[in-house]
Amino acid sequence: MTEAEIEAENKEIVKRYKTLLRSCNSDITREDKKLIRKAFNLAVKAHNGVRRKSGEPYIFHPIAVAQIVAKDIGLGAVSISCALLHDVVEDTEYTLDDIGKLFNPKIKQIIGGLTKISGLADQEVSLQAENFRKMLLTLSDDVALF
Repeated sequence: MTEAEIEAENKEIVKRYKTLLRSCNSDITREDKKLIRKAFNLAVKAHNGVRRKSGEPYIFHPIAVAQIVAKDIGLGAVSISCALLHDVVEDTEYTLDDIGKLFNPKIKQIIGGLTKISGLADQEVSLQAENFRKMLLTLSDDVALF
């Protein structure tokens, strides 16, 4: 990739992140934004250089999932952060213990649950169904906070 292509790609990542933040409900706090930013930064670092089969940067996927969690479902910062981090333990060298050290116990618990569900998935199940299953687990843990 050329320098110009890398710069354009990085601008697109930032644009999608800003769109995600605008999608958050109006009562999001400064601390919530810090948590989301921390999760975003780790996801970007963990997936750096990884591409999807389509050729796009892998980070577009977790941002898109977080966008659904924030905008379409209306969940809070914990769920948005987990959406950003949902593939970090499965697809990178980061461990669940790393997540626990970097984030709060609730995020570690949710990411652990998402990882377990992924491990149990039937190979014949569609990717969309698997993503929906992961989202349901995140929903149930987020609702339990209320």
